[in-house]
Amino acid sequence: MDFYKYHALGNDYIVIDPKENKIKLDGEKIKLICHRNFGVGSDGILYGPLFKGKNLSLKIFNPDGSEAEKSGNGLRIFARFLFDAGYIKNNFFLLHTKGGEVKVEILDRTSHMIKVDMGTVTFQSKEIPVAGESREVVNEMLQLGDNAFKVICLSIGNPHCVIILDEISDSLAKKIGPLVENHPLFPNRINMQLVKVVDRHNIQIEIWERGAGYTLASGSSSCAAASAVFKLGLVESQLNVHMPGGVLDIEIDRQGHVHMAGPVSSVACGDFSPEFKKKLK
Repeated sequence: MDFYKYHALGNDYIVIDPKENKIKLDGEKIKLICHRNFGVGSDGILYGPLFKGKNLSLKIFNPDGSEAEKSGNGLRIFARFLFDAGYIKNNFFLLHTKGGEVKVEILDRTSHMIKVDMGTVTFQSKEIPVAGESREVVNEMLQLGDNAFKVICLSIGNPHCVIILDEISDSLAKKIGPLVENHPLFPNRINMQLVKVVDRHNIQIEIWERGAGYTLASGSSSCAAASAVFKLGLVESQLNVHMPGGVLDIEIDRQGHVHMAGPVSSVACGDFSPEFKKKLK
């Protein structure tokens, strides 16, 4: 097959296996494949598996053609694909990404619940990155047009800017998301989450993803939002992150690792038409 399509709580990705499809991806081809009207349509492309010695890795591409360091939902989707395609026999394995190595565990092969150890977060400006002097970026004011917002910035292998508010909405995320993503304070651009703390075990988020725009769900965004509110002491170490696409379970352990668990659903597999393939040459 030329491609496989999955979604994780409405966050959909196309998997392209280089063993089956020899396409040489570039920015324009990625944009076309991901386009909702002129292509297959998705929130990104997972390209792999790629083998370097004993290491199993993949490349993650955003729908604007840029390469992402890490994607929580993307990693869970890719893990499901590896299992479906017969690459993986064990319930526990390692995946290598541009944003670092992650541990993956298939919790339930019937319901396709998959858990990922996303690693540890850092709030250090140089590691996110955030411009200016070296510091922890916690409760800083960020000017967005005529309004200023208190933000927490962090990296979990990819950069995030978290804004905690009493009320959040998709319209606000779509309004200020592009301003945050492309703010000069963030030299590599950044993902944004609006967060509402419901109680000590539940938060609600709206997401604007770097290179993808407004998104129904995101694994790394859920981990980032949970880590930010946990840093401030607003929640417990185990919590549910509610998004328009569904709910992810997040746990922050004593070693500082952030674990994420949630379902993955298969959508389709198929071949690009000869007419479409000509556009990908």
